[in-house]
Amino acid sequence: MEAVLDQSVLVLNRLWQAVNIIGLRRAFGLLARGHASVVHHEEDDFRVFSLMDWIDFSHSNPPLSEREVVHTVSRRIRVPRVILLTFFDKLPCKELKLTRNNIFERDKDRCQYCGNKHPREQLNLDHVIPRHYGGKTTWENIVCSCVKCNTRKANRLPHEAGMRLIRKPVRPKWRPVISLVLGNHGREKWKDFLDLAYWNVELEE
Repeated sequence: MEAVLDQSVLVLNRLWQAVNIIGLRRAFGLLARGHASVVHHEEDDFRVFSLMDWIDFSHSNPPLSEREVVHTVSRRIRVPRVILLTFFDKLPCKELKLTRNNIFERDKDRCQYCGNKHPREQLNLDHVIPRHYGGKTTWENIVCSCVKCNTRKANRLPHEAGMRLIRKPVRPKWRPVISLVLGNHGREKWKDFLDLAYWNVELEE
């Protein structure tokens, strides 16, 4: 079972945009130095607390579960799920990673040759221009393909196999996202702040 202090906390910048996910220990460090505040969602209202105010709130509003509380020598402090940075208003400056599942996401799980949609375990990645023709592992040269079309095309150019792409592959426009799989975290309190979930094993040349 996950220890209380090993739980994750969502970090927002000063514009209330999700920028990171950190461990609870680090979150308490930021709170103790005054670099962040706790964001608490109650019904349709968001309240912001300093660490001392959060300790007072924890005393008057004890959580129902022991997994929602951190014990100190003299206090029981509620686990903060979202914190708001007091000094940072930028977004992470990184492009969307070229990963297998991000390709599937871009192509909406559809084979880019026959147009049929398949479960991801039944899909492959295809180099439009094969490697032995000098094709690179890039957004513009990788597409989602079904096993049947991938086998038919083999190591040929599409026209050599009598096939056509249904859509030209392009690099997606960058969007601020947090790279995590929400299903593994189950953080209901994060949903208001997260745009998308992406997988993060980057493809290599």
